[in-house]
Amino acid sequence: MTPTSTSPATLPPSARPQHRPGSSRATDVSMRRRETRSPRRRSARDRLLDRYTDPHGQPREVIERPGAAGSKLVVDRDSASGGDQRLVAHLGADEPAGNAALVCSRYLQDTANGRGGCRALDAQDSRIAPFARSRELERTPPHASSAELVDRLGSAFALEQIRSALSIPELRWCRREQPVSVREAIASLESYEPVRALTLHALALHGRSDAISTTVLRAELTRVQDSPIVLNRRLREVVLATVERQQLSMSEIAIRCGRVKRDRKGNQSGETSWLARRVGLLPEGGQSTPTPWIHTDVLALIARRGLGVSPREVELC
Repeated sequence: MTPTSTSPATLPPSARPQHRPGSSRATDVSMRRRETRSPRRRSARDRLLDRYTDPHGQPREVIERPGAAGSKLVVDRDSASGGDQRLVAHLGADEPAGNAALVCSRYLQDTANGRGGCRALDAQDSRIAPFARSRELERTPPHASSAELVDRLGSAFALEQIRSALSIPELRWCRREQPVSVREAIASLESYEPVRALTLHALALHGRSDAISTTVLRAELTRVQDSPIVLNRRLREVVLATVERQQLSMSEIAIRCGRVKRDRKGNQSGETSWLARRVGLLPEGGQSTPTPWIHTDVLALIARRGLGVSPREVELC
């Protein structure tokens, strides 16, 4: 990838248009503007973040565009036509203004190293806000039938009031009447919902109560929401579907991620056990069951390099 300048080149004196008798200075200024203008006029809504040349020698650009509800779309597209648009990221309205440039920089680094990959921009992307469902769940009471949750092993989870060191009971998630963290409940169910929705609703209902303590519950939910460790279930589903649909082996996916091993004869293959552990198909060393968690950096590596898709497509929300 070869970065290109974002400003027009200065024309040498010999190439500048000369003032002709009978022509107005305004006309000459207009001519110079047309000569330095890009072949396609960029929309006033779009903000240029950077330009580059793809491996095929085609000039491309990454722009920031307003999305729904104050969100921002980071889009990679053809510089000349504005076509072949690809969604790099969809940033929430509350994200810092500099995040678009940061996302662009990291995306171009991955692209330069042959790791760039994102899906085609869809018309729906400009009509929806990212994480809108999470905010809606905080305002909307969950259905009463979701009050008790059961995992695949038959263990039931429910929010209960338990005794604490305080003079008032505290609200906690429990399994078989034993308190567990929000993270443990989510891990057992391999889904953020409806644990997150029920927790948000309980905090909204009892958060200011003097009769029930919600301090621990609130802190546990905050840690889950802010953690770079996320569920790997959706990634596992996409990996298995890709292997079946595209006849792409897990060994090839691991090789694309840079996880390579060689046998005694020097034959190269991918570390399938590494990939299987990351996506929750095999347990980690010393563990009896696979982990439901994965670091976002590793998830992004497998998504972009191994599968050629955006990390958002393989991350549960």
